[in-house]
Amino acid sequence: MRALGETVMTQVNDMPNGREAAVADAAAMVSDGRFFEIMRKRLAIPTESQNAERLPDLYRYLREEIGPALEELGFTWRIRDNPVEGGGPFLIASRHEADDLPTVLGYGHGDVVRGIPELWRKGLDPWTLTAEGERWYGRGIVDNKGQHSIWIASLGIVLKTRGRLGFNAKFVIETSEEIGSVGLDVLLETEAEALACDVLVASDGPRLVRDKVDIKLGNRGSVAFDLRVKLREGSRHSGHWGGVLEDPGLILAHALASITTPRGKILVEDWLPKSVPPKVTQALKGILVDPSDPTLVMPDDWGEASLSRPEKMYGWTSFIVLAYVTGAPDKPINGVQPDAYARCQIRYTVDADETRFIPALREHLDRNGFTQVEIANLPKNRFPAWRTDPDNPWVDRVMKSVGRTIGYAPTLMPNSSGGLPSEIFARHLNCPVIWIPHSYGGSKQHGPDEHMLEPIAREGLSIMAGLFWDIGTEVLGEEAGNDRP
Repeated sequence: MRALGETVMTQVNDMPNGREAAVADAAAMVSDGRFFEIMRKRLAIPTESQNAERLPDLYRYLREEIGPALEELGFTWRIRDNPVEGGGPFLIASRHEADDLPTVLGYGHGDVVRGIPELWRKGLDPWTLTAEGERWYGRGIVDNKGQHSIWIASLGIVLKTRGRLGFNAKFVIETSEEIGSVGLDVLLETEAEALACDVLVASDGPRLVRDKVDIKLGNRGSVAFDLRVKLREGSRHSGHWGGVLEDPGLILAHALASITTPRGKILVEDWLPKSVPPKVTQALKGILVDPSDPTLVMPDDWGEASLSRPEKMYGWTSFIVLAYVTGAPDKPINGVQPDAYARCQIRYTVDADETRFIPALREHLDRNGFTQVEIANLPKNRFPAWRTDPDNPWVDRVMKSVGRTIGYAPTLMPNSSGGLPSEIFARHLNCPVIWIPHSYGGSKQHGPDEHMLEPIAREGLSIMAGLFWDIGTEVLGEEAGNDRP
């Protein structure tokens, strides 16, 4: 069978409605069931990277689903074993049209978190795609199988309509994102030439607001560390020794409390941004944060009270206590405990100096009398921050194209609040990184009842088809001249 990329089409691309036809056909993939069928097969493969027994399924997803789908579009592809022990495989694919054309790189991850089927609502199963009204339920439908499937399907629509892209396309998919993108850094270092590109355009994470499209230029970073107070071996009778022996639980509690005010304002100055660029501040003005969950209460006085909610989430540093343990919480005994432990996390933007986080904390604790508190840095639980320059010409091209499709200007976000592998791609490939998410805050990713909204899937397919059409149009000079990035 001839691949779509090799098919000689009639000159639809020369017709005034070529773009409109591609966008309409992409949207129709939702209403006519084509996209649902694609996702039904992909979600049926239980690609839990947190479960070592699922390694064969990670390979199967790439070999049986992604590789053949890209091959049909004229891509050559190969699978690489993970260079780091414990990580899942990678797929690298390329479709080359001409040496003088720009190259667009796509990215996605085929692994998912644990399915936890016992926690899903009755009638739902994580590995069976189920439609209820406008919701499509299944593990990975938004994180991230559905989002990178939109990328691939939209590319196929442009090829089907125009017969060519008008640019070169590459795609890399990992299967270890949910365990920290194990091996991705090494892969990009060794495959930098094969993945060389002019821009990375990918989709992950949620929109700010369900019904408004946004475009993100990077991500906040993440640093994790453990705090521990160990004073002795074994507990001692609380009746005999309480009030005499130091209590590690109390010491650690006061140490943690010294890091912020009672309302969460960070007191370790070196953790905060040195300065926030005016363009970032301007971009965050007027942004609405919609958690899509009425049970979430976000008091204005929590954290840095002088900042707006978007500024706190996307332009500032946050400190979170992920876990706190002393003694045996499930089986408490009458004893003064020997130790206490807390796992903590800092989320930060590129405007803060990450190299100062741990040293500054050590200095802060010592200065406040907590020399007994040990700090264990966790380099494997780390994600660097990144932000693409808003003035990069690719940003303007993407914003204009998306706006043309949806009929209004999308929201430009300096970065997401969560972790994405932006910095790794930018560092190794020296390219701008642009994210167009096709999910929303209420999708319940990582939890039971994960779902995609049908309207967002339809809009996402339209957006990406329009964007791929416009990139090719600019290069081919069909409508907008021969401007090149």
